[in-house]
Amino acid sequence: MTSNHSNIHADYIEVGINTFIEPTAVIRGLNGNAKRIVIGDNVYIGKHVQIICNDFELGDYSKIHHGTNVHGYKPCKIGHNLWMGQYGILDCIGGVTIGDNCGIGAHSQLWSHIKYGDTLEGCNFLSEAPMNIGKDVWFVGRTLVSPITAEDKSMALAGAVVTRNMKYNEIYSGVPAKSISDKIGYQFKEVTIGEKMDKMKIYLSESGIDTKSIEIVTDRSEAKDDGKTYFIVDTREYTKQRSEAEIEFMNFLLPAKAKFTPIGYDSL
Repeated sequence: MTSNHSNIHADYIEVGINTFIEPTAVIRGLNGNAKRIVIGDNVYIGKHVQIICNDFELGDYSKIHHGTNVHGYKPCKIGHNLWMGQYGILDCIGGVTIGDNCGIGAHSQLWSHIKYGDTLEGCNFLSEAPMNIGKDVWFVGRTLVSPITAEDKSMALAGAVVTRNMKYNEIYSGVPAKSISDKIGYQFKEVTIGEKMDKMKIYLSESGIDTKSIEIVTDRSEAKDDGKTYFIVDTREYTKQRSEAEIEFMNFLLPAKAKFTPIGYDSL
């Protein structure tokens, strides 16, 4: 597949619609062409971003801001709706998987390896391990993260140094980071389907978008194949049509009102 993005160098390239990659960004493999680069719809990749990775995948409506560096020889697979602030580092030498709807604040660093001292001289610090980040995980600015598993909805506050796995919906702080959810609560509270429906209807009204092509429904059984985009509140999915109204509404919802992924998409 060919692409009009001249700053991507790969044997296989797939870039979605309405995706903008700054001319100063570089996307390639470690030693020339990457094996595979897949970038979704409505993505923004900022100035002087470097993605030096042999197998890289980034979902729809994701943003990687200026000066960020993604590098490594194992696959880096990122879901939909990523927001990554400026001057971040995402190391995939040990492999990285990041689920949908994640945020990585400015100047944060996520590492999947430790390597420098000579093993010939007996250095004990040489390791590579997969970095597995679930859905709705948020690393606030200037976080430093070792190769861990972060369960869905977990969060690390600004300046945290994360060296151990993060549990579901818990909030971490400090050096080294520890859960403080028993003191300040959790990132997410329980919200009923009815409350979500009410909020989404308010959001649609506030957006000013023509409601003839957008429907807010509770579950998949209500979605129809009639050309409209159905936003399914129960599963946080939508029936992707790529219509102007759909794209406008998605951009209105992001980053902090609501995040949806295409129905039928196999989540990472």
